[in-house]
Amino acid sequence: MDQDTGDAEALNHDERYSTATTVEDFRINLAEVNRRIESAAVRVGRDAAEVELLPVSKTVPQERIRQAVAAGCHKLGENKVQEAFRKSGEMADLDIDWAVIGHLQSNKARDVAKFASEFQALDRLKVAAALDRRLQAAGRSLDVYVQVNTSAEESKFGMPPEELPGFLRELPQFSALKVQGLMTLAIFSSNIARVRTCFQRLRTLRDQAQDTNPELIGRGSLSMGMSGDYEVAIEEGANCVRVGQAIFGKRALPDSYYWPENS
Repeated sequence: MDQDTGDAEALNHDERYSTATTVEDFRINLAEVNRRIESAAVRVGRDAAEVELLPVSKTVPQERIRQAVAAGCHKLGENKVQEAFRKSGEMADLDIDWAVIGHLQSNKARDVAKFASEFQALDRLKVAAALDRRLQAAGRSLDVYVQVNTSAEESKFGMPPEELPGFLRELPQFSALKVQGLMTLAIFSSNIARVRTCFQRLRTLRDQAQDTNPELIGRGSLSMGMSGDYEVAIEEGANCVRVGQAIFGKRALPDSYYWPENS
């Protein structure tokens, strides 16, 4: 498969998202996503082991999440803090690490500090300070990604790219936050070139940060790509892809409803 064919397939197969209702369904869907991850990595000479698959379980009920865990999902991403906090309590008997991947208000930092193992949408110092304070009190740390708005869409959260260097310089004062890299949401578009540009922009920002102050960017990982565009993201250097519908099945509402202003 050539790169353009892979891109088109990645962005235009929503109709294939059938709802997984059994453990076997989840195994099949996970195998297909992992196959696509492998293929995308091979196309650009990357090792697929460099790419983490983060299943996104937003809106998925507990009984189906339990099936996904039985199929091998032990780290899950959630947009809404309240939903994630509730699910973490309901399924405390399971071995699950919870990653909060949606916009966070500072007054919800207390909940994140209680249960999350990762926060992928850090874009304000106020939130960093609130998280650090709660984490210090709890005697724990939290892996974080800094979210950047690479599409320049006003509706999306994440800081403007030009603010990233200054923001990174401020983060060492919050010692409970362990920066792992950068996160972005690409533009919602079937125009592959426009989507690809968003991912390329994040990679460039990461590279610039590593050249200037490598200690501020942690591992320098890139969290980018969702069900419709994760193969393109991998081709552009993604280290974490956040995949929901391709694993759990199509949602009642499109991703644009959940990302980001309604999250």
